Amino acid sequence: MKILLVQPAKAPDTIGCEDIFLYEPLALEYLASALVSDHDVRIIDLRLEKNLKEIFNEFNPDIIGVTAYTVHVNIVKELCKVMKLWNPGIFIVVGGHHATVSYMDFIESSIDLIVMGEGVFVFKEVISRFEKNTGFEGLPGIAYPKDGEIIMTPPIPVTDLDSFPFPARSLTTDYRKSYFSEWRKPLATIRTSQGCPYRCNFCALWKLNGGRYLTRKPEKIVEELSGIKEKFIFFADDESLIDTVRMSRLANLIKVSGIRKKYFIYGRSDTIVRHPEVIEHWKEIGLERIFIGLEFFRDKDLEDVRKKSSTKDNEEAVKILQNLDISIFGSFIIRPDFTRDDFREFKKYCRSLRLHLPVFSVLTPLPGTDYFEEVKDKLITHNYDYFDLLHSLQETRLPLKEFYEEFYQLYKNSSSLLDRIYMLLKYSPQEIIKVIRMSNRIRNAYNSI
Repeated sequence: MKILLVQPAKAPDTIGCEDIFLYEPLALEYLASALVSDHDVRIIDLRLEKNLKEIFNEFNPDIIGVTAYTVHVNIVKELCKVMKLWNPGIFIVVGGHHATVSYMDFIESSIDLIVMGEGVFVFKEVISRFEKNTGFEGLPGIAYPKDGEIIMTPPIPVTDLDSFPFPARSLTTDYRKSYFSEWRKPLATIRTSQGCPYRCNFCALWKLNGGRYLTRKPEKIVEELSGIKEKFIFFADDESLIDTVRMSRLANLIKVSGIRKKYFIYGRSDTIVRHPEVIEHWKEIGLERIFIGLEFFRDKDLEDVRKKSSTKDNEEAVKILQNLDISIFGSFIIRPDFTRDDFREFKKYCRSLRLHLPVFSVLTPLPGTDYFEEVKDKLITHNYDYFDLLHSLQETRLPLKEFYEEFYQLYKNSSSLLDRIYMLLKYSPQEIIKVIRMSNRIRNAYNSI
């Protein structure tokens, strides 16, 4: 069978995403890894590739597999319609995060089947049954229309991440030099764990694993790392540092192996505060940058979203990383009900932390989260193009134009001029232009809601 796996691009109205980072389509590489020995498989990354029609006609696939986050819903549905017009007999499957949390959004005549949950082995079985024309009855983790009804079978939770083959990175060879995060390029992505034991109400990732935290064996991670050519490595985990014993063992094995990479990982501030020795260990083997969800400048706001960490944790973690000369990707959240005083206090707080370039998003009720269920009836738009963490989906206390002016000024003034210059010197001129363009789009986001 000829199978074409498609990574969609963002919609034109969506802000961010590939404007500031572009990670390899790891989910598709995992899907492909289970298929390449028996089928002719290609991956097309539409964030970089502009010749879909040409490739479609030349390859003439039997099956299309498309992955989607929430911001991709509209563009994926349109893409599937177009491909069905090109070949009405083609079989189209949609999966990914949004399909898992809200599969009904993909019930369309142009989409033949939806895969929910971890799709590697499910998709392989879908292809086998399609090839044999035996139907999909009883296959877990799928949804599809049949005889005027929607058939849906719940996914079976994953329990062993080491059961998956390594991602088929050879299928993205033509794109790999273009994957990046900020100044780190070319960048490879690896998954070392999945899930999170915490229960933040704005996040759905902990729900997908039923609150469990799954990890891969350090030996398997080192084996995979040894085959990756890129210098920069991003850990595509929901939370990398939860199991500090495992992370210490992994650092030891990487050191012994002689692998020399630069790492970018996720870490909670309270974990960093409790285990600074683990961070020091990782610094020795190449840890360059940590993504920390600092979220808010007030403990009350942290409590409201069930973060289970404090501003004191955040401040201590920042000091630990600064003393170790580890770069901080400090991520904060803006509430729609913020006043001018709130923005002013937030700016003052960020400057006190001496972060080089803090990042801000708007508190967003994403499908699949507890927060979405709390406020879904109050949203001012249900257009998924705007579920990008930068458009406010709820009424703002300030007039919308003023809210975004304050938001823009927060980005502009939450760090000192010297701190911003220090960070921007790491970027190429082209990347700086992208950052400036994105900040201007944020300033004018009120025009599109």
